[in-house]
Amino acid sequence: MSREKSYIMTQLDGNNHSVFSLSYHLILVTKYRREAITDIISEYLKHMFCYIAPKYKITLSEWNHDKDHIHILFKAEPDSEISKFINAYKAASSRLAKKDFPEIVEKLHGGQFWSRSFCLITAGGAPLEILKEYIRTQGEDYDGRKD
Repeated sequence: MSREKSYIMTQLDGNNHSVFSLSYHLILVTKYRREAITDIISEYLKHMFCYIAPKYKITLSEWNHDKDHIHILFKAEPDSEISKFINAYKAASSRLAKKDFPEIVEKLHGGQFWSRSFCLITAGGAPLEILKEYIRTQGEDYDGRKD
C-alpha cells in the first residue's frame, strides 16, 4: 500500500468546507489534587460535558477518572473554540457539582473544585515521524526519485 493511501485511511470528519481529524486528550485536576471525584460525581461531570460540548462543536469519545482528576478524549471541529469551551465547562461543572453535591465542598480547598491549569494534548493520527517522512517524500516515486 502506498504511503499516501495508508495515511489517508485515518477516519476523517467533515463539514461544508473541510475534512479533518481533530482529537484531543484533556486532563483536568481538582484544586490541590483533593480527592473529590467519586464514580457518581464523575458521571455527573461527564453528563455536564456532554450537555455543554455541542455548543462548541465538540463530541466526547472517551471518559475516565481517578479520585483527583479526569481524563477526557474528545473530537472537535476546526472552528471549535477549545479554550473557551474548557473554561465554560470548568466554571459550570464546578458551580453545579458543588450545588448538587454539597458534601464535596468540605473536601475542596477554599471551595474551589478545579485547578486553574489543565493539560490538553492532541491525539490520534499518524505519529509525527511518519508525517514528517510523508511530507519529505512528496513528489517522489516509490524508489525515492522525483517524478
